[in-house]
Amino acid sequence: MAKSLAPPTPTASKKPLGAGAKQAVQAAQALGRGSDAELLGRIAGALERLAPAAPAAPDFSVAEAFVWHPEGRRLTAVRHVNRVDMSLLKGIDRVRDLLVENTERFARGLPANNALLWGARGMGKSSLVKAAHATIGRAHPAAGLKLIEIHREDIESLPELMAILRNAPQCFIVFCDDLSFDAEDTSYKSLKTMLEGGIEGRPENVIFYATSNRRHLLARDMMENERATAINPGEAVEEKVSLSDRFGLWLGFHRCSQDEYLAMVEGYVAHYRVPFDGAELRREALEWATTRGARSGRVAWQYVQDLAGRLGVRMTEDEERTTDGRL
Repeated sequence: MAKSLAPPTPTASKKPLGAGAKQAVQAAQALGRGSDAELLGRIAGALERLAPAAPAAPDFSVAEAFVWHPEGRRLTAVRHVNRVDMSLLKGIDRVRDLLVENTERFARGLPANNALLWGARGMGKSSLVKAAHATIGRAHPAAGLKLIEIHREDIESLPELMAILRNAPQCFIVFCDDLSFDAEDTSYKSLKTMLEGGIEGRPENVIFYATSNRRHLLARDMMENERATAINPGEAVEEKVSLSDRFGLWLGFHRCSQDEYLAMVEGYVAHYRVPFDGAELRREALEWATTRGARSGRVAWQYVQDLAGRLGVRMTEDEERTTDGRL
């Protein structure tokens, strides 16, 4: 008696099937009827039904800023951006003017550079990026300038984000705060390709701004390890240093002087209408900075926040959104 044979399973792919695909194949095999073409058709239909729906194209008209989430290829709208007014950024006049000018050229469709804002903590690096976006966005509404934040750990997904933004009619500042790379981290290669290189290159409607406490984004021990182990140490180190070189605009932020720090404090006090001024204000502000061991815009803001709380001065909802604005 001839044995009945189960229909042959396709062998085109060597990849292991997922649970849903296995169920579809087992169901088709259990039916045990029809030609191979019919069987494959039923399997393909089952897999298509199991596949997740393609994500909808983002609606960039709903907000001026978004956060990128690579899982699901989603851009989440930010209704209220956490930022401070440009007038409150003291002691960084030169770098402020350079970044605003670069952003304005970009919004006008002219050549502009990717920018790396590096230097001392709390001196307004990320605040300047957000303030420049707001200032230029209001000055050139036709450009539809949008701010897209990408988290450091999601840098490897930059090519996916670029594919979404490439054909959009708006202009985009892709912003990564506190960017740096540690040993054994190879995701910096995705960033290098996006900044300069690759077949497609950076889309004309996208510019990349990053902040970092380090001028060179790769840790020194990464470079030293390459010197110790690489066949050609010079070339290995050159590859890692070249990441920072791919930013056409380097903007350095340095520790502020005492006068600049006091100007920051006085600017916040005036802006929030805190009824406290004169010599006592300066004495307290300097004492606060001494206890923190630093003078910076962040320290100035933290002092004014403490002062307003002691004096019972309430901040409006808009002003509360400036908390830690000088990250």
